[in-house]
Amino acid sequence: MTGTGSASVSAVIVDWGGVLTQSFDEAIAVWAAAEGVAAGEFGAVLGRLLGPDAVPDGGPNPFHRVERGELPVAEFESALAALLRRTDGAPVPAEGLVQRMFAPFAMDPAMTGLLRRVRSAGVPVALLSNSWGHRYDREGWEDLFDAVVISCEVGMRKPEPEIFRHTAGLLGRRPQECVFVDDLGRNVRAASALGMATVHHRAAAETEGALVRQLAGLSAISGRA
Repeated sequence: MTGTGSASVSAVIVDWGGVLTQSFDEAIAVWAAAEGVAAGEFGAVLGRLLGPDAVPDGGPNPFHRVERGELPVAEFESALAALLRRTDGAPVPAEGLVQRMFAPFAMDPAMTGLLRRVRSAGVPVALLSNSWGHRYDREGWEDLFDAVVISCEVGMRKPEPEIFRHTAGLLGRRPQECVFVDDLGRNVRAASALGMATVHHRAAAETEGALVRQLAGLSAISGRA
């Protein structure tokens, strides 16, 4: 099932990486190849620190801390680089690691077009993104979003309930009046627990269909003739 929710939805909250861009794995594979790091090794690191067996939230987890803005990016880069090795055995340079890692991420025209149609139909849209401190390319964002929430700028992170409430409030909505789109199940489940309608993003066409249904059947947002 792609989405859950009700006909009372009147605002959209959307993730960045893996939703408005190509998938996280696709972009990271490009970085890993350029960096000389085995993508599988990086995936294992993420699994240890962000997966089901990760350090409980609130513990000394560098990913959680940098996402909340509690850990300087340079310190996070040093901690992450220490967990990685290039395939030739050489260390991964820490300086600039986060920016290099996110350089391959590019906006998906199908998703940006969808958001423009949503806003043109009078539906407010917010971006809600967990960040490791990289610099986003914000060109054109004023045409896509009514509000932007970046985790490290507000001291909260998904899936913490407070960040969902905060973002809904910026749109003048209660959580129950929003539909949240994300590619990670844990974030979708957290939003759903607050009463938000949800769409677990996998592909732009599926997400478009789910939003048409969630937004009281607003066919005007559909890109199909």
